[in-house]
Amino acid sequence: MSQPYRTTTSLFSGLLLLLTAFSLQAASPIFTPAAPSVAASSFFLLDFDSGRVLAEKDADKRVSPASLTKIMTAYVVFRELKAGHLTLDEKVTISQNAWETGGSKMFVEVNKQVAVEDLLQGMIIQSGNDASVALAEHVAGSEQTFATMMNEQASRLGMSNSNFENATGLPSPNHYSSAHDLATLARAVIKEFPEYYRWDKQKEFTYNGITQQNRNLLLWRDPSVDGLKTGFTDDAGYCMVASAKREDMRLISVVMGTASAGARSNESQSLLNYGFRFFETHRLYEGNKPLGEARVRKGVTSKVAVGLPEDLYVTAPRKHFNELKAETQIDKGVFAPLNKGDTVGNLNISLAGESILSKPLVALDAVAEGGIFRRLYDAAIGLLEKE
Repeated sequence: MSQPYRTTTSLFSGLLLLLTAFSLQAASPIFTPAAPSVAASSFFLLDFDSGRVLAEKDADKRVSPASLTKIMTAYVVFRELKAGHLTLDEKVTISQNAWETGGSKMFVEVNKQVAVEDLLQGMIIQSGNDASVALAEHVAGSEQTFATMMNEQASRLGMSNSNFENATGLPSPNHYSSAHDLATLARAVIKEFPEYYRWDKQKEFTYNGITQQNRNLLLWRDPSVDGLKTGFTDDAGYCMVASAKREDMRLISVVMGTASAGARSNESQSLLNYGFRFFETHRLYEGNKPLGEARVRKGVTSKVAVGLPEDLYVTAPRKHFNELKAETQIDKGVFAPLNKGDTVGNLNISLAGESILSKPLVALDAVAEGGIFRRLYDAAIGLLEKE
């Protein structure tokens, strides 16, 4: 659903020009049931496109992430691949340290050379701790240095309640994350690396003659689920980050500290079903497309198109999307020189009188400063308007 509402410029008054978009009266009262009761120490449900939080409980609580850590390990390796610092067919020599790592294994052998692609699948699908350490050592020289890279990316993504001390998620005193942070990370993986995210829905992987199944039971239950990762330690309990796409809507759920493998799947399914049942997400406006014009003073041109720097997706209660009201507020005092991307107003979205979100409107083109006569003319007009 693209650009269901459009605005047109009418007049300037006061400090702001108000442009009211097409709006329908609500046909019925808006009622959205509360999120289901979730048997987890913390949880989080996020719409992938709009970023709207649909349900949460103690989502910023710092907890042990167990093997959900490997989502960040994969993210760092994906960035190295994208940067050209390594390739999928590049060979990694397995160290004694990687081979000795406890917990779940891919069953690589000491001094054997294994392709990066195989190690990634061994880590993502089989949850191999040996594969995780081998990748970390290959990328950074040591797992400790790799953990520094993990924390750099966590900081860049705004994961303020995360700190990583290893690439596996094995218990460590200062190794933690949160349901909110893990949803943020999952969103980044899906958005930035769709070509690698495909491995998350793979149900099994065979290496060295040993076939292991993906521990994400939802891959067998729900065809809309295509990722991401499970985790378990005695300290963390049973955890899961899941993502599903139904029609054009994608959700990300995180459950932490459930009682069993079955419980983490059931609670994740419950959250996903809730989100899809009671909400809908559509693209409201396309990025870099004009939504109006701003008057520019002292420039080579007197007008500039304004819009959003990227596509705007909005999540609303199901069957109420067409009742959204969009209002643009474009600044009157816009002066050249003006750079492309400079903020010149705001777009406000509301439903039933309640604000849902606000986004900055930006200049879609640069406007250079005009000549002396243009500047004098606009200065004179400005004085007259003040009288």
